[in-house]
Amino acid sequence: MNNSIKKAIYIMIAFLFLIIGAIGALLPILPTVPFLLAASFFFTKGSERINRWFVSTSLYKKHLESFIESRAMTLRTKFKILGLSTIMLFAAIYLVDNIHARISIIGVMIYKYYYFIFNIQTLDRRDVKKQIS
Repeated sequence: MNNSIKKAIYIMIAFLFLIIGAIGALLPILPTVPFLLAASFFFTKGSERINRWFVSTSLYKKHLESFIESRAMTLRTKFKILGLSTIMLFAAIYLVDNIHARISIIGVMIYKYYYFIFNIQTLDRRDVKKQIS
């Protein structure tokens, strides 16, 4: 595949995740951070100029900057991400009729909790306010 076509696809995927992440910033049901992380990843792959723009947006600064810099997030953010993704994975377990798929999904859930508990530092809200000001 042509390199410019690949970059265009990365940019389109990035904007899709950006739109979903922006909706997530408005709706408490949808998590914001994972979608913005995906958008950041694809913007980096697609265009340096567009990635610089994205990093300068208030959406990025409010929801991602502290995580990218410190690999940490507030307990509230962790609960929102874990809660919604757990609900979605339980729905998948319910809908799938294959025992191997169910075991795989349970494995993903266990790893997800392990990763969030042991690999992502939990910030106190006061620490976040200090970083912002």
